[in-house]
Amino acid sequence: MFFTSSRRGARLARRIVVRRLEEWGIPRDSDASQSLALIAGELAANAVSHGHVPGRHFHVRLSVQPPPSLDGRRAPASARIEVSDARDERRPVLRDQGDEAEHGRGLMLVDALASKWGVVERGVGKTVWCEYALASEECRSRQVAGDTGVGDAR
Repeated sequence: MFFTSSRRGARLARRIVVRRLEEWGIPRDSDASQSLALIAGELAANAVSHGHVPGRHFHVRLSVQPPPSLDGRRAPASARIEVSDARDERRPVLRDQGDEAEHGRGLMLVDALASKWGVVERGVGKTVWCEYALASEECRSRQVAGDTGVGDAR
């Protein structure tokens, strides 16, 4: 989905991620939902703060899929969040921030919560993505799977 490149857009993206996860069987009070909400909020805030280009929005894509299983047993699901913005020259960098720093801890949170994350270039801008491993007890639904764009990055 596409969102306006504003604090309001970042807040809305986070809320929609939580709602969509709940629709897919991941309760909003679970550790997974709360962690993914924090990740989505940090990536969206970074897109607004560092990836903003006037007249352009940012895009959020959320997917939850079971990983491939060779032996037929159901493996734990994983969630993937992708946030795309229109600036490619400002790539996120993980920095060790001092205790007194007022900014710069968002990516440290993403790094601590996600099983992996990275950045890929697009035709215009970049996409910051992360994956989060879901514990089976965090999913109420037997078939947790879904894929959606959350908002518009134009």
